[in-house]
Amino acid sequence: MDLANKRVLVFGSGVSGIAAADLLAEVAAITVIYDGNEQKTADEILSKLKDARNTTVILGNLENEELDNLDLVVLSPGVPTDLPIVDKFKERAIPIWGEIELAYRMGKGKVVAITGTNGKTTTTAMTGKIFEDYFKSVFVVGNIGTPYTSAVLDMTADTWIVAEVSSFQLETIDKFAPTISTILNITEDHLNRHHTMAEYARVKKLVTANQTSDDITILNHEDEQLRAFGNQLQSRVVFFSSKTILPEGIYLNDGEIILRTAKEELLITNISDLKILGMHNYENVMAAAAIAFYAGIPIESIRRSLHEFTAVEHRIEYVTEKAGVVYYNDSKGTNPDAAIKAVQAMNRPTILIGGGYDKHSDYSKWIRSFEGKVKYLVLIGQTREKIAKEAHRNGFMDTILADSLAEAVAICAERASEGDAVLLSPACASWGQFDNYEQRGQVFKQIVNAL
Repeated sequence: MDLANKRVLVFGSGVSGIAAADLLAEVAAITVIYDGNEQKTADEILSKLKDARNTTVILGNLENEELDNLDLVVLSPGVPTDLPIVDKFKERAIPIWGEIELAYRMGKGKVVAITGTNGKTTTTAMTGKIFEDYFKSVFVVGNIGTPYTSAVLDMTADTWIVAEVSSFQLETIDKFAPTISTILNITEDHLNRHHTMAEYARVKKLVTANQTSDDITILNHEDEQLRAFGNQLQSRVVFFSSKTILPEGIYLNDGEIILRTAKEELLITNISDLKILGMHNYENVMAAAAIAFYAGIPIESIRRSLHEFTAVEHRIEYVTEKAGVVYYNDSKGTNPDAAIKAVQAMNRPTILIGGGYDKHSDYSKWIRSFEGKVKYLVLIGQTREKIAKEAHRNGFMDTILADSLAEAVAICAERASEGDAVLLSPACASWGQFDNYEQRGQVFKQIVNAL
């Protein structure tokens, strides 16, 4: 679609919406930014744009006459697709794209798309490093923090785009077709948005929907749902496994990560040479290495980049050691499955800080993972009483309620003994107390460093 002089509504004025509006301005679209929050001002939103001359802002209600003049809607990922206003777009047969669909349509090069409930950011950052160390033109974009649309005008036919894509972003794809797609795992999350696990899984799997037999899909062999899904795809499927020696694929065996094709068996690395901890991270390494290998990067280059890679901020991130106690920031552990992986990665007795915004998750499996690892569970936020009750039901009685993150850290510091770890891994979103998990992690590090 040639968007010059087309009337395009950008729904949402956050980072993705502003980046989409900037791109639309560059291709001479007539852009309307819509935000339902009447507390904002048009000047505040327009001031974020690189060029606001061809852009207007609508706040609050969106009138029918405005809808009747639209050629396209670009929906920000934070906007649920089941809103009544979105139904009005559909009734008028107005195309609805997400920000990644807009970027894909307007951009050039080849796309790697990485999704899954947990591990997306680490795997995307790791893959991005491997690609940047080898290829000349690489953009690491998407849910990792840099809008995909912000890189479009700098892409060439030789560009590789390494994109972290969330379920919210995948809801609004149409033609988006990555050269290499990856689904790391599918476990319970975002049921407040998707309502059922079946719908959440369906949306995650959309990352493969437009791939052909020329494309690659990398899946977790130990995820039963994904193992079955691999048999349904047109694309070439490559499995990775932390438990099974695969006849073809990439797997972990006796500390070595091996990639096996129909023709050869290649040693990628030994996990003792990596700077990151935990079985979940070794799975991320396997996924990133497989992506890089099938993108044509030599094993020696992949290995060198993996050995240099350090943990992503807010994901089991070492903060400091105080009085013999090591502090870790896992603020990105925003659901129980991610938080389980952080607990499992700990190699010391651990005092755990949990709780936050309620995404209607089941915390029982997380609590059962504490056995032999967690000394105390210090709880904050909206879910603190709910999680405490769940802990007691599961036989874990050492819970402490705190009114703030600062109080929680103080309690941990008081209760910890030399040789212990204090881990922030909330199993909940940050909203309510913090703008996002990044802010929560930064505040945690500031509090810890000030002890």
